[in-house]
Amino acid sequence: MTTAQESASPSTTGSDVVTALLDAIEAGRVRGCRAYAADAELDATVPNWRFSRRGAAAILAVYEEWFAHPGRFETLRRLPIDGGEVVEYVLTWAEQGVPHAAHHLHVFELDDDANLVVRDTVMCGGRWPASLLAEMEASRG
Repeated sequence: MTTAQESASPSTTGSDVVTALLDAIEAGRVRGCRAYAADAELDATVPNWRFSRRGAAAILAVYEEWFAHPGRFETLRRLPIDGGEVVEYVLTWAEQGVPHAAHHLHVFELDDDANLVVRDTVMCGGRWPASLLAEMEASRG
């Protein structure tokens, strides 16, 4: 049976390459992160859209936009699966003094021999500024 581990630190469980990527995301410095294979694939579902990218440089270009600011994982769950890892988190950060948050779920497929991500399927709920986060909190039942 697989159990989930939650932590405020990404280095508690799972593969080294995923840990390195999560550290880079949290630091807001994904440029140059060596987590992806040269021919890795990204399959991203974002609000009202789905897109894909091929290649480490193309994937990191997307993530340089998404993770441009240092942040903190409010929640982080890492679940090992055959051939990879599932990671769910809520990331918080500030842009020009305005608090933001995002909720993501990644399914990472790994090449264990190379210790690299070969496929990253990500579901992103969106980027929410403080005003929208307050509305969400007020609507909780």
